[in-house]
Amino acid sequence: MLAANLGRLLTWTARRLPAAPALRWRDQVWSWAEMDGRVDRLAAALRGLGVAPGDRVLVHSRNSNVMFETVWACWKAGAVFVPTNVRLTPAEAAYLGAASGAVAMLRDHGFAAHADAVREASPACRLVLAVGDARADEHEVEALIAATPRPAADHEADVDAGHPAWFFFTSGTTGRPKAAVLTHGQMGFVVNNHLADLMPGLTERDVSLVVAPLSHGAGIHALAQVARGACSILLPGERMDAGEAWRLIAEHRVTNMFTVPTILNMLAAHPDAAPHALRHVIYAGAPMYRADQKRALERLGPCLVQYFGMGEVTGNITVLRPDQHSLDDADPRAGSCGVPRTGMDLAVVNAQGWRLPPGGTGEICVRGPAVFAGYHDNPEANAAAFLDGWFHTGDLGHLDAQGFLFITGRASDMFISGGSNVYPREVEEALLTHPDVLECAVVGVPDAKWGEVGVACVVPRGAAPDPAALLAHLAPLLARYKHPHRFVFWEELPKSAYGKVPKSLLRARLVGE
Repeated sequence: MLAANLGRLLTWTARRLPAAPALRWRDQVWSWAEMDGRVDRLAAALRGLGVAPGDRVLVHSRNSNVMFETVWACWKAGAVFVPTNVRLTPAEAAYLGAASGAVAMLRDHGFAAHADAVREASPACRLVLAVGDARADEHEVEALIAATPRPAADHEADVDAGHPAWFFFTSGTTGRPKAAVLTHGQMGFVVNNHLADLMPGLTERDVSLVVAPLSHGAGIHALAQVARGACSILLPGERMDAGEAWRLIAEHRVTNMFTVPTILNMLAAHPDAAPHALRHVIYAGAPMYRADQKRALERLGPCLVQYFGMGEVTGNITVLRPDQHSLDDADPRAGSCGVPRTGMDLAVVNAQGWRLPPGGTGEICVRGPAVFAGYHDNPEANAAAFLDGWFHTGDLGHLDAQGFLFITGRASDMFISGGSNVYPREVEEALLTHPDVLECAVVGVPDAKWGEVGVACVVPRGAAPDPAALLAHLAPLLARYKHPHRFVFWEELPKSAYGKVPKSLLRARLVGE
């Protein structure tokens, strides 16, 4: 059964709002008509160069207008958008190219070595498009767009609901990254759900600031902006600049943005932090500690929207609306990541796969139209992830009687000390309430006596506090067996490109000390 090609979201918006601004970046502004014309020509160019429906296009690019446009061009041509993390090394990018079976690559300027590595690892990748520094055997994107006639109206490829649209690579913190296959039908549901549950009332009068990579959650967020005709603004530089972000928020009356907790913390800590016109500041991608959440609420006001999700479910598991956030720690929803998203079902199960009653801690499982089609060419991973009709997230948590979900942590993060389960997130939450602790992360390490013990990696707010004072602070908050056996003090925690603090990076650094 045929479905709507996601590229039509741009087509319809350009017809409805041709002169309205679609994208702002640095000193340039593109209208919806201009952007749609560029996308149509790029889609036609891909077809002319042999990219067929279902072919994968690897995209290694910083945030830019071309990055913003390429996803729509891929979809209109019926191809699959395969974005990378732009911080990857050539070898890592080569693995993604080979694993996805990409036949073409679009690279940003300065990434010639990445293209060479991809082509060496993937003989099928015969086509490279480059932005700004194309070599003799590559195609310059701007020249290609300028030289390609715009195709006739309604040229978008026919697709069915299961046609792959996006290969969303997992972060790979527990092994090699896996390509989650997101489809046109699934992502059509996700866009509708984002509009209903995360940003109700979004229109062309709204403005969105892009402060995270378009290759991941911020790119999904941008789809809803295009669907409703809201202008997106890209930060001018490659790195997050909180001061520049607040300048743009004030100048353009930004109403929404997608963030991860580390970015939201940077924004909330900046002297210029203020509510302005913000209505929906969405944060996801990693759990946000209660102390950080309260600080952001105090600075930005009632505009925070939390969702719990992952690439395999396109961020579509739970939502905690602005009115469900509270500064009151006595509020029963404090610390929750919300309730199941509209149209999605959620369960917390034990090791035997049985649903647990409210309060029972187990693995969080989800099912519904937002769940991906499976991992590309990876039957073993699919068999492990899909059991008894549910997608198993690998996250641990519990539900309360009202259906609000509380996340304990990753199943892989839990450690057993003296026969008792210790969930690092619980310890981290308690440590962060100490005034001298700016950031922290707890990891289990082997111990001859207890099997495993916790090591707390702490970023102090000023001078490193006395470990004895931290233990005294924890005494009334946590059982003794949960207390860290050792504290280390660092200037910063190691983070992935998505702002997470993988336990594997903590262990690697601890081994080196």
